[in-house]
Amino acid sequence: MTQIYFYSGAVDKLHTACRLSAKAVQQDLKVIIYSLDDALLDRMDKLLWAFSPTSFVPHSRMNGDLADVTPIILGREIAQAMHCHVLLNLDDECPPAFDHFDRIIEIADVTVEDKKAARARYRHYQAQGLEVNHYKLEN
Repeated sequence: MTQIYFYSGAVDKLHTACRLSAKAVQQDLKVIIYSLDDALLDRMDKLLWAFSPTSFVPHSRMNGDLADVTPIILGREIAQAMHCHVLLNLDDECPPAFDHFDRIIEIADVTVEDKKAARARYRHYQAQGLEVNHYKLEN
């Protein structure tokens, strides 16, 4: 059964996504960072290169040459990422076919709009009969 992990109160949602992605890689998990917003995926791509001055987080765009051998891929096509263990959702909506992944990571930042969208996703997962693990971030 898919495990849902919600992290709320992120001051910097993308930086939080980088930290959680790096943690998953340390656990030998393959991650897709999902969004339908290409500009957001571009920002995430750049941030993964530089968010930590002492480490590198290996990643690739979904259609990149190294996507098959890279632990983190960024993209919008769920069907191409079914081999991943973790789906980190940066989209406002619940991702399609989310139940094909071992884990879903959701992050809610401190803005009113993002909190509202996150609450809708939270309720959707609960309506599917899934247990949602909630963690309040302390920034």
